[in-house]
Amino acid sequence: MLLNASGCLDALTAPGVARSLDGFVTKTVTPLPRAGNPPVRIAETDSGMLNSIGLANPGREAFLGETLPRLRELGMPLWISVGGFAAHEYAETCTALDDVTIELNLSCPNVDEAPESAAEIVAACRAATGLRLYAKLSPAAWDIGEVARAVEAAGADGLSLVNTMRGLALEPRTLQPVLGTATGGYSGPALKPIALAAVYACSRATALPIVGMGGVRNGRDALELIAAGASAVALGTVLFADPDAPERVRGELLAELATLGLSAEEARGIAHDPAFPRLKVETLN
Repeated sequence: MLLNASGCLDALTAPGVARSLDGFVTKTVTPLPRAGNPPVRIAETDSGMLNSIGLANPGREAFLGETLPRLRELGMPLWISVGGFAAHEYAETCTALDDVTIELNLSCPNVDEAPESAAEIVAACRAATGLRLYAKLSPAAWDIGEVARAVEAAGADGLSLVNTMRGLALEPRTLQPVLGTATGGYSGPALKPIALAAVYACSRATALPIVGMGGVRNGRDALELIAAGASAVALGTVLFADPDAPERVRGELLAELATLGLSAEEARGIAHDPAFPRLKVETLN
């Protein structure tokens, strides 16, 4: 299953790109409208991108009344990214939703975080809704496997791994921060090893389904996340430069699987199986 990473695609301006995915993930919705952080908000780096959008969105009321009905016209599964600055804010938004999957944005590096832990927020949302809840976690956690177990115990149905990492870029001439907030969320190719490590750790820590994301540019990248334990893959930064990426990555992934003689299900978690390389070598011989 291919998704987009939250905030990396506007389905209403690019419906064709959205429909080439298996589900569309919205920008994060907060209770009140947010203008976002001051400019500059985006900066390219040698191997990725920094953003400091700051969860800019029209707020829950406008999203529910205007944006969501238009998104439903796409006729595809919708994942709503829910944010807030306290557990009850997350829960209130979850209560207002129906017939969607909810991704709880628990780790945006561009804004202040809720005082409650990820598990406490998941528990509040679990009490508020019976909809599927995916917890989007930060790769900065010292033991992300422990966090995964905690949100599972609190009622999460799945994990989204990973959110961006905090980074900084300096202007070449002035040596001052490029972004208006100085630091921002780092994404792009350099995030892939971090994402792989997080997916691998959480796959060992819990049986929850995982959406893997971070630095995916091609089918091989997607395959590696699946091998680490992901059951779905989300495309992020690549969508800004290549709107055809969903179809291309899907085709490349199928070609990679065919070369190995595996189905996607057989490949999932295979990095945890030390017998696989030996078996494939014996087969090739």
